[in-house]
Amino acid sequence: MERREIAGLLAYMGRLDPRTMRTDPGELGDQLDQWQELLGDVPLATEYGWDARNAIRAHVVSSPYPILPVDVARQWAKHSADRLARHTDPVPTADPDDVESWRAELLGTRHAVLAGQRPPNEQRAITSGSTIDPNVEARLRAIGSCIPPHVRQDLAPYRPAKARREQLVAEGLPDVLAVPCGWCGAAVNQSCRARRVVPRGGATSHRPMKTAHPSRIEAAAALAYDTGRQESAA
Repeated sequence: MERREIAGLLAYMGRLDPRTMRTDPGELGDQLDQWQELLGDVPLATEYGWDARNAIRAHVVSSPYPILPVDVARQWAKHSADRLARHTDPVPTADPDDVESWRAELLGTRHAVLAGQRPPNEQRAITSGSTIDPNVEARLRAIGSCIPPHVRQDLAPYRPAKARREQLVAEGLPDVLAVPCGWCGAAVNQSCRARRVVPRGGATSHRPMKTAHPSRIEAAAALAYDTGRQESAA
């Protein structure tokens, strides 16, 4: 703040809290010097949420003590730190091979955010936080998945094994991918595999199958039966 801005801020403060008013010219000059020394790097107001008059008003309302210039300086430091914490560095437009220019652009952006000359780049705010919109929870409960049914149907031709698995579960049948396959060695959540053979009968590779081997289907049915018995007993 410049000296004239400090003088205007002191006049505003005196109207809110008459205890801070100085009528003696010498005391007023000392007060101006003190406030300018501590608030010389603090802006009077910015376009992005900071106004020193709001800090003074909040202090007068919340504290029984007269406000000091350090109180305003601390509020500005807190405001700047909060802005920088919400800031994610954008990719500089400078040539990445020019390290000095790349670094200078990054630092320039951060300094502009700290000084209140530009808003923080809040890309992280999209995914940060633990609060879940209740509307999202209600939709998930309604459709049972984060993928809507019509989208799942559109994706079915491109993931036949997954579509077949979802169909079996929806029909109340055993989930065959919930158990490993003892025939081809496919692990849990992996499709059964069929061997590709050459004319003389040797195996060259394996390809995923749309259906499961019979032994795996039987193992999944046995698992579902045992699980159902345990739930009934509980």
